[in-house]
Amino acid sequence: MADARVPSLRNRNRTQRNTRNSRHSAENEQKVEVRRSPRRRRTVTAYRDGDTMVVLIPATMTKAEEKHWVAEMQRKLQRAESRRTSPARASDEALLLRCTQLSQRYLDGIAQPTSVRWVPPMRTRWASCTPADRTIRVSERLRDVPSWVLDYVLVHELAHLRVAEHNREFWNLVNRYPKTERAIGYLEGLSAAERLGVSSL
Repeated sequence: MADARVPSLRNRNRTQRNTRNSRHSAENEQKVEVRRSPRRRRTVTAYRDGDTMVVLIPATMTKAEEKHWVAEMQRKLQRAESRRTSPARASDEALLLRCTQLSQRYLDGIAQPTSVRWVPPMRTRWASCTPADRTIRVSERLRDVPSWVLDYVLVHELAHLRVAEHNREFWNLVNRYPKTERAIGYLEGLSAAERLGVSSL
């Protein structure tokens, strides 16, 4: 959750009812829901609810102020999320434990690897999977990415334990993870920024 104090707002005499406005952010294809409250006076709060960013603002805000604070809270949340790295980066054992948790949550507990380990950076992939022996390897480059990005990579590789090809069935499984699109965008940006040429898993 991110909070911010609004430096100034116009005082209005009329009371507005709580309203909820949903919009789609063109900047990063992120769903945003704005909730106005007459009880809220000088603070703005934002938090994630699944794949939606919920922004709580005073009911007296103008549309221009609303637009400013939605963008501001989006930046704050993204900075906070970027600082939160996954506990799974600690060891191969931690990676395997995280895979077990993700398999239970998104893949019906069926995708169970025999081993998951960190490996030196691969030339063209963030991670790889060998369905025959049910092993997963994850690039060291991902040790410091946000936890939700690493989770996507792990779900992607776990899905390969059920479906080898990148077909519709495979992507239906992967898309059970709610931050799939955001994570793909993050990895594409990371690859471009570091000129890695990593375009697939």
